[in-house]
Amino acid sequence: MNEPNNTRTGLRQAIYASVWRWHFYAGLIFAPFLIILAFSGAVYLFKPQIEGYLYKDMMVVREVGTKVMPSAAIIEKLEKEHEGLKVSSITLPDQKNASYKLSVMDNDLPTTMYVDPYKGEILGKLDSDKTFSAFFMKMHSELVVGGTLANRIVELAACWAVILLLTGLYLWWPRNRASIWGTVLPRLSKPGSRMFWRDLHAVPAFWLSLLILVIILSGLPWSGIMGGQIDKLANSTNTNTPPYAYSFGEKPQSVTVAEDIAEDLPWAAEKLPVPASVAGGYVPISMDDVERIVDEKQVAKPYTLTMPQGETGVFTASTAHVNPGRNATLHLDQYSGAVLTDVRWADYGIMAKAISYGIAFHEGTLFGWFNQALGLIACLGLILIAVSSFFMWRKRKPDGKLGAPKKPDHAKVTMGVLLIMGLCGVIMPLVGISILVVLLLDVVVIRRVKPLRRWFSI
Repeated sequence: MNEPNNTRTGLRQAIYASVWRWHFYAGLIFAPFLIILAFSGAVYLFKPQIEGYLYKDMMVVREVGTKVMPSAAIIEKLEKEHEGLKVSSITLPDQKNASYKLSVMDNDLPTTMYVDPYKGEILGKLDSDKTFSAFFMKMHSELVVGGTLANRIVELAACWAVILLLTGLYLWWPRNRASIWGTVLPRLSKPGSRMFWRDLHAVPAFWLSLLILVIILSGLPWSGIMGGQIDKLANSTNTNTPPYAYSFGEKPQSVTVAEDIAEDLPWAAEKLPVPASVAGGYVPISMDDVERIVDEKQVAKPYTLTMPQGETGVFTASTAHVNPGRNATLHLDQYSGAVLTDVRWADYGIMAKAISYGIAFHEGTLFGWFNQALGLIACLGLILIAVSSFFMWRKRKPDGKLGAPKKPDHAKVTMGVLLIMGLCGVIMPLVGISILVVLLLDVVVIRRVKPLRRWFSI
């Protein structure tokens, strides 16, 4: 009579052990990277407040005048007074006491410059690669060291974090017990015990799982591999920016996309092909003309105006607004001022709109301080989950072994869980590659070396 029950119990235990094993190794490898991402993300959430404090003398004018200088006059004044300086873009603020932010090449050094819009005087300048936001952005996306490899490691850690959350929820799920303690409320009566660290790991992870998952998924559109796949999916299903919002002619066949030439772009416009100005010995329009046209098109400030590159280059007006509904990307012929591209929120497909809202939420700008607070709670919670897992592991780790959960003696379960992980690898290619690497190491190295087999509990 009890044999079927015993079989089901054995099957559940085998599935649990197999899932736990994957969860254990993924956490052990990627927890340090997730701590870095959570810390840098928590700090970057408060970029407006922190930079407003650090660079207040540059970002806020000392005296609000009655009339701002024309943008063209400011650019001309700066380039004339400072040899070797070339302005590439200017950001026009939405507040009267805010300075203009310019991106310039100062003797071949990328520089961020702040200028009094009423007097045209430089309030301060910073190395664009060494600002507060640039440092923490690089930490968050490239682990400070920079380069493609670091960026891929960040993406890999983020993708595995999704799997850690899902497998963690499976392991957390109550089995044969109705107590709220250890499931929805932590047992903290014995500080330092394994139960204490286990509950500090599992219970916050349960409460924060959906919030953390949304934050991770909303960051993936920026990633190198998954981001490209998401962009291709959005374009192939016409849910990005269909139909292409060009005033004249068909979508231009261009190898140059908007992110190659402009700043402050919405995600949905980063891959838009850039049209060309009609060159023919004409005199380019001024930045004042561009500003007037953009204002007539009712683009909400703050927005950034980027200078054209070369004879066929275009002026670009762009804003990735804190309110995604005000996002705009315009390309203007540098000679006639004709609007060649005008992409607004109304042109976005459903995926582009969802991703735009997700990115604003990820950056903490979607609904003010409450959005920042939610992001901070998620980041601090993720750090707590990772740190508590380390202490929990140390509590159960035996001498001479890694302390990994023992591999279940159930081939079908092992293969079934592996197939599910493989499916995750198909959806997230870097995860798939990492699984193949692990399997290869397991078969070629670990299984052939007895001390390693003992260490990894195989």
